[in-house]
Amino acid sequence: MEAQLLEILACPCEQHGALRPGLGDDAQADYLTCTSCGRGFPVRDGIPVLLLDEAVGGGSPGGAGEG
Repeated sequence: MEAQLLEILACPCEQHGALRPGLGDDAQADYLTCTSCGRGFPVRDGIPVLLLDEAVGGGSPGGAGEG
């Protein structure tokens, strides 16, 4: 993804952090991962799907703590 696009995208959850490319240890995965809650959002045909229902991992109902 273009760096300029990543600057304006954010996670749709309440903790809405910045997104980084990849998923977990796989930086080449077709996902964007929230730096705040840890949810991974798929990128399909170059389009990020920023729907909580489509997210994988991360996201505890009470919010994610740092560390």
